[in-house]
Amino acid sequence: MQDPPRPEAAEAVAACHEAGIDVKMITGDHPGTALAIASSVGLGAEPAVMTGAELDRLAGDRFDSEVARTQVFARVSPGQTLRLGQALQRRGEIVAMTGDGVNDAPALRRADIGVAMGRTGTDAARQTADMVLTDDDFASIAAAVREGRGVFDNLRKFIAWTLPANMGEGVDVLTAVLLGVALPIVPVQILWINMTTAVFLGLTLAFEPQEPNLMRRPPLPPRQPLFTAALLRWVVLLSIPLVAAAFWAYRGELAAGAAIAEARTSAMNVFVGVQIAYLISCRSLNRLVVLAWPRQAEYRPSASEPRRCSSWCSPTCR
Repeated sequence: MQDPPRPEAAEAVAACHEAGIDVKMITGDHPGTALAIASSVGLGAEPAVMTGAELDRLAGDRFDSEVARTQVFARVSPGQTLRLGQALQRRGEIVAMTGDGVNDAPALRRADIGVAMGRTGTDAARQTADMVLTDDDFASIAAAVREGRGVFDNLRKFIAWTLPANMGEGVDVLTAVLLGVALPIVPVQILWINMTTAVFLGLTLAFEPQEPNLMRRPPLPPRQPLFTAALLRWVVLLSIPLVAAAFWAYRGELAAGAAIAEARTSAMNVFVGVQIAYLISCRSLNRLVVLAWPRQAEYRPSASEPRRCSSWCSPTCR
């Protein structure tokens, strides 16, 4: 009799490892059974196995270090499952625990992310968990990590794209007030820029496809803010030339004899044009974005097909 893991389980475990997520297996089965299953899903050719009796003989820092080193735990009781999650949390790890039974409820509640099985899970497990897998498939966890990273990535792209223009507009107006000159752009124009670009340009970043290396990045520190110091430097660095370019266009139009309304329109077009160009750059914050169009395939007639020549073709080709 055999109850093998799903074929996609090994791929999901490999994806988690590639994303910097350490996967451990906790079971009440025999150590030999646990080792066979762990090897088949990719937890290692010879993963370290520790039983519940061996866990009871450990205490203190040694217990925490052995838990971090070991990949498979067999003959484990519900109380020991709870201790395993707490040991990882004491080491600063973010712990996601899966379970389906009533005895898994304490560990699901104590974990940072409790994941219950939707089909085979008990009501106690589902009500205690933070997330319920409707298909009871471990691959859904890896897919959720990928989707979450994609949403977070696109959110950072939108912030990196919209803040330089908004800051540039504010600095543009503030500079004009401090210098005692007419405003290069008026509030109505600022409102028009924000309303149109946010809808027609910024919204496209929300549907930006996931980057190929998304699951090969290490996890971000849990306390790292969304608006980092590096992002702030990026915003300031782009806002300064944007303000300079808008003032240059505004003053240049006035020097050329244009009306002030035409000069303000030129400054507004600078903001919009820079945002369009900068949008392409924000498609990725981790690599260089290069626009490329596929080359048109050259027509090559087959041997059986008669050669088609143009009117300027030389007689020798016929």
